[in-house]
Amino acid sequence: MKNLNIYLALTLIAMSLVGPSLGQLQVGFYRATCPSAEAIVRGAVFQAIRSDPGLGAGLIRLLFHDCFVNGCDGSVLISSTASNPSEQASVINLSLRGFQVIDQAKAQLEAACPGVVSCADTVAFAARDSSLILGGINYAVAAGRRDGLVSNVAAPLQNLPQLSFDLAQLESTFAAKGLTVNDMVVLSGAHSIGRAHCSSFVNRLYPTVDPTLNPAFASSLLSLCPNDTSTTNNPTTAQDYQTPNILDNRYYQDILQQRVLLTSDEDLATSPSTLKLVKTFSFLGGIWANQFAAAMQKMGQIGVLTGTQGNIRLNCSVFNS
Repeated sequence: MKNLNIYLALTLIAMSLVGPSLGQLQVGFYRATCPSAEAIVRGAVFQAIRSDPGLGAGLIRLLFHDCFVNGCDGSVLISSTASNPSEQASVINLSLRGFQVIDQAKAQLEAACPGVVSCADTVAFAARDSSLILGGINYAVAAGRRDGLVSNVAAPLQNLPQLSFDLAQLESTFAAKGLTVNDMVVLSGAHSIGRAHCSSFVNRLYPTVDPTLNPAFASSLLSLCPNDTSTTNNPTTAQDYQTPNILDNRYYQDILQQRVLLTSDEDLATSPSTLKLVKTFSFLGGIWANQFAAAMQKMGQIGVLTGTQGNIRLNCSVFNS
């Protein structure tokens, strides 16, 4: 893993250049009001990933789950309570990770620049920094998002792709958010890092093994995963067995070798158009990395609140009183 000083230096260089507006967002948005904002977030993310690389995957996934539900407004960060079951209580969000990293970064931001940097922007910065630290993929994050005022437990299942979706349903879900099939295939490459619970793919093992699984790979999964994962026996395994803590194009090689866990991953090999992209990205890692950066920027603009919409949450896990 590269030295923290390199990351902080890159941050300072990026902050010195106010880039173009992306929609209503602006690269360098905090240059005048909180010039250390991006460096603060990057430092918190670096420290977290140094202790647990899996948190990087969690932070990238956190942005995805935030932006697909009510737009990129930080609503996924709201803690669930009896009186307000939030997005976090949705079954599709129970395995999300990285909340504590956002909370730590936000606490430092509030100490440096009270009431200035939104939680939604903090999530976007953290996802970018995770991409850089784990994969060397850096890109400018246009900021200026405001935090949402609603977090509803029913919303995630209404907006996020589900494990049972076929390719047509996946494409439709991404299209509803303004993302193309190419964006979908590119963003799926984030599955080259992180882990998955057996319950996420046990349907491919029992009662019979999915014939699209590599036999040796299926055998190793059968030795790990029980038939009944409804109990506490629900192990996890790396999504990419080759480079589990590096954000790279090995995921696409895994698809071609039939060594991916999720049905949604294997589905990318079932259509000529998506299979062509998979083959391209499996050979041309640099092309995929550039497109991944662009797709993350695009996803980070979904349904944003700006101007006087929403507010700037003081604590990311609770609404302002």
